[in-house]
Amino acid sequence: MVNQPAILDQAKQLGLLEEEFYMICNILGRQPNFTEISIYSVMWSEHCSYKNSITWLKKLPKSGSKILAEAGDENAGLVDIGDGLACCFKIESHNHPSAIEPYQGAATGVGGINRDIFSMGARPIAQLNSLRFGNIATDRTQWLVKGVVKGIGDYGNAFGIPTVGGEVYFDDCYEQNNLVNAMSVGIVEVGKSISAGAGPAGNPVYIFGSATGKDGIHGAAFASKDMSEDSIADLPSVQVGDPFWEKLILEASMEIIDTGSVIGMQDMGAAGITCSTSEMSAKTDVGMDVWLDKVPMRQSDMKAWELLLSESQERMLVIIEKGKESVVEAVLEKWDLTFAHIGIVTDTKRVRYFMNGVLEADIPAESLVLGGGAPVYSRTWKEPQYFDFIRQFSLHSLKDLTNKTACEAAFKLCAEPNIASKRWIYEQYDSMVGTINESTNLLSDAAIVKIVGSDKSLALSVDCNSRYVYSDPNIGTQIAVAEAARNIRCSGAVPTAITNCLNFGNPYNEEVFFQFKSAIEGMGIACRKFDTPVTGGNVSFYNQSANGQAVFPTPTIGMVGILEKPEHRMSIPFKNEGDAIVLLGSTQNDLGCSQYLVKITGISQSPCPYFNLEEEFALHQLLQEIARTRCVLSAHDVSEGGLFVACFESAASGEKGFDIVTEKGLRLDAGLFGESQGRVVVSVAQESLDTLLKIARNMNVPALRIGTVMTNQVVKVNGNTWGSMTAFSEPYNAIVASYLN
Repeated sequence: MVNQPAILDQAKQLGLLEEEFYMICNILGRQPNFTEISIYSVMWSEHCSYKNSITWLKKLPKSGSKILAEAGDENAGLVDIGDGLACCFKIESHNHPSAIEPYQGAATGVGGINRDIFSMGARPIAQLNSLRFGNIATDRTQWLVKGVVKGIGDYGNAFGIPTVGGEVYFDDCYEQNNLVNAMSVGIVEVGKSISAGAGPAGNPVYIFGSATGKDGIHGAAFASKDMSEDSIADLPSVQVGDPFWEKLILEASMEIIDTGSVIGMQDMGAAGITCSTSEMSAKTDVGMDVWLDKVPMRQSDMKAWELLLSESQERMLVIIEKGKESVVEAVLEKWDLTFAHIGIVTDTKRVRYFMNGVLEADIPAESLVLGGGAPVYSRTWKEPQYFDFIRQFSLHSLKDLTNKTACEAAFKLCAEPNIASKRWIYEQYDSMVGTINESTNLLSDAAIVKIVGSDKSLALSVDCNSRYVYSDPNIGTQIAVAEAARNIRCSGAVPTAITNCLNFGNPYNEEVFFQFKSAIEGMGIACRKFDTPVTGGNVSFYNQSANGQAVFPTPTIGMVGILEKPEHRMSIPFKNEGDAIVLLGSTQNDLGCSQYLVKITGISQSPCPYFNLEEEFALHQLLQEIARTRCVLSAHDVSEGGLFVACFESAASGEKGFDIVTEKGLRLDAGLFGESQGRVVVSVAQESLDTLLKIARNMNVPALRIGTVMTNQVVKVNGNTWGSMTAFSEPYNAIVASYLN
């Protein structure tokens, strides 16, 4: 064994705790050398080990009739969608890299999540993203937005997988810690997915794809600490991506899988060779001997620990059935990919890494992995102090709006970046390449992607209102799940399962951990109610600055649903003059956490908006029935901006106008701009109105006709003409672009 024994100070410098250093000594029966302590530093980092979150993650529901791979079993979730097909999907963060190098940080986030999908044998067919930035007026935010959007667009467009949906939020809490969450969705035949196991001893281990360089070293450890002014020094931890290489790797992966020669496959994401070799070994209770000098390198002077920790992109580890090496090599040569036979599966249950014949590290594989020997902590928590301030809010202390001031507020809200069109952003993404995206020409609350060769489509959504979660982590996260499901339902589909990306501050902060554990509890409640088990995802802690300023807790929900028949599909745009506008669900005298309250009145802290899980569930059952009976012409959920914005967006997308009245007994501000949950605006032909109202009544869901679709593109509220749709559309369509062009 080479290298002198590592000392405690070295372990601390690499991010390990003192007790963890001594745990490692106990596992090995000796002091680790520098290479070994480097390996443990990345594998026991928060990013890889989930040591502060796994206890709570285990409480989430993860089983269901359609689940083919439970959370933690494979690289991504796998659900049965019928017709002999399965949907493979996952969402992950690339927050820290994107905060210091937005273009490459975002691009490699897209690349990494797609590799998780095709490493399981599924062909990616769609991508989504959830992005959070600070104040759109600041130079830093504009630099970050432009870099992140270009990184996502350049990588996804070149890779040939359409970006079909997503969300973008702006808030001061994200000024120093922007969030970049990327989701990928793929299709594979049931029974033909590939595991990430190593199989029996004697099988050869291959690496293929890009050569290994010094980019991304200690990337996992970098993602497991707070951001500071010195974080720019971690720039080498940001990987560099190449979508053209990834496309070749995708096609080669699909082809070698088809040969029947593959035992197991895993992409090299966080912690690179270390992670893939140790996780694949531990999964099937075997070991590996790896010859690092055989790894194709970009620099000839790379040391063993650099090769092990590098997170160079576009690399795959594959275990081949012994005797079929030539079959696989022929495919890799055909696609002109760099590859090498770098090791062999053993029966030792240990990962051993050699360099030029010298043993550099010798570690029990199980000791490195999540659910194995990695440490697990039970953090303490306490209720955040700001809750006391939130409880003091009183709606009665606010003066209600008049018709004049309500009209002025509506104009202002249409120009708010969190409500206004993000056209400048999403038009940089190719939404049609390589697939049939049915949302491009007819908008719906969820992206609708046709499954080729089937009548079915996938409905895809990403959702989280982090201000709600900040106000009440339990209820706010229930709302995030409910809104994702509501968007699926408003598109005519049935929710199936979720993946999550849990973005929080420092877990050692007791108030942050209260937010985390409460969010997990809320997620579990909602997922059980909607029968949408959790298939996996990732946890991203340390999204806060060195001064302790954390982002809003942001548990992003990525949801997949199934649209059984094309005729069940519902869309956002109003269709015909004279159609009735109906509000489904109950409106409350409530302005909690609304964009109106924050942006118009300046009140930044208030209670979560009204939410009742049973009422929400009943609404979803109604939406399923009206999709099946085809009794409505449009459907759009009420979310940011309230009823007015929902009606405006339905009218604008259908090039129509609207004439609505607010419900009697409600404040005007709450009736128009409140964000009480469990509501959907639908339009219906006059001859179908009674049918809709009867169905809603029978299913015990409030349904109230509130207005009429107009063709003259006028906006009327409570009998008052507020102006033309054009007047409202100009700021709605222009404001985000005005900052970013």
